[in-house]
Amino acid sequence: MKIKKPNLSFWQIFNMNVGFLGIQFSFGLQQTAVNPIFSFLGAHHEDLPLLNLAGPVTGLIIQPIIGAISDKTWSPRWGRRKPFFLIGALIGSLCLFAFPYSPSLWFAVGLLWILDVGNNMAMEPYRAFVGDKLPNKQLSFGYQMQSLFVGAGIVLANASIFIFQDQFGGVENVDETVKAIPKWLYYSFFIGAVLSIATILWSVLKTPEIPPSEEELKEIEHHNKLSFLERVKTPFKEIVSAIKDMPKFMWKLAGVYLFQWYALFIYWQFISPMFEESMGFNKSEALSQAAKMNTTYNISTIVFALALVPFALKWGGKKVYTLSLFLTGIAMLSIPNIQDPTLVILPMILFGIGWAAMMGIPYSMVSKIVPQERRGVYMGILNMMIVIPMGIQTLTFGPIVKNLLNNSAVNAILLGGVFFIIAAFLALRLKEPKSITD
Repeated sequence: MKIKKPNLSFWQIFNMNVGFLGIQFSFGLQQTAVNPIFSFLGAHHEDLPLLNLAGPVTGLIIQPIIGAISDKTWSPRWGRRKPFFLIGALIGSLCLFAFPYSPSLWFAVGLLWILDVGNNMAMEPYRAFVGDKLPNKQLSFGYQMQSLFVGAGIVLANASIFIFQDQFGGVENVDETVKAIPKWLYYSFFIGAVLSIATILWSVLKTPEIPPSEEELKEIEHHNKLSFLERVKTPFKEIVSAIKDMPKFMWKLAGVYLFQWYALFIYWQFISPMFEESMGFNKSEALSQAAKMNTTYNISTIVFALALVPFALKWGGKKVYTLSLFLTGIAMLSIPNIQDPTLVILPMILFGIGWAAMMGIPYSMVSKIVPQERRGVYMGILNMMIVIPMGIQTLTFGPIVKNLLNNSAVNAILLGGVFFIIAAFLALRLKEPKSITD
């Protein structure tokens, strides 16, 4: 017997998603500051993709496993998903505090691996958490609210970077010949360390989880009685079984994600180096400009995240999603061709509309078609569709940018724009699924 989920108020859905603010502040620092930090510590353009291998690998391993384990977890005191994103947030907080003290490139790379483990442990159960709590008719709103907090967290992260740089004279005082992280960048990581755990605690304390149904409890009890070895094997069996049973819609979505996330990883890695090339900025100036770009697109995400809900309900998620990918492609193609530091920010409005849709609509569509008792593992598999393209990018794009794109960050960004257009055309093949849950 399925549990009937009550409609939640605006503020209940708001409180449920506050924890995503801290997770995405951390993610915003990864987007904007980590690759420049690698550059400050001596990394070259062709090194950047491989140095970002932590994200795809940890996402590929951690998220589906944590999703499968959380599906088989229940504690009357701690809940099903909460223990995992609490532990993940704590790991993330410790890594963010330590990151700016990195004495060498490989120390920073190692911390990124641990940070990504924490972020992935927190993020995947959070996706399932929203699906667990909301009835189908509120799923679009719930995931778009999550998208709003994605934008808000990244806005705060990026705004902190250029505000602290302006306040503490980062551009003027940085010696480009010295391989060291600017002191003004420390403060953004300290704020992220506090927010990572504080916002998760807010959601944990404000939002009770729905207890499993009797059938689910029996399955969980049966799982807990298994031997330790069998319990270790269970998540892997669940992942394999879920992939075999995966709806065709998700297979088609994987094709879209291949180009979408490959392109996004290109953008995050090369937007700062692009400004060194296209506008002649030094590394600190380029980092500041990239932070302004990322702040703008995430402000746009905040503005449009909830506004997309009625359009998705009226026209269907597929049409809104497809259009968003096309707009993001146009934005990336136009960025390298604009030489004014102020005007180049304008395409990021289109980028933000795309990011709002990307971070909400696919999760809403998938959540409606997967069974409740396997929602965690399927959200983990959906993340595999994100990190596999990222992994491919980290392994392939270094040689591509060096040998085929003339080691040019400008050409890298242009190729990312082309990939978004391809993703938009592939999204036209999606057929919106009918819900299997109430």
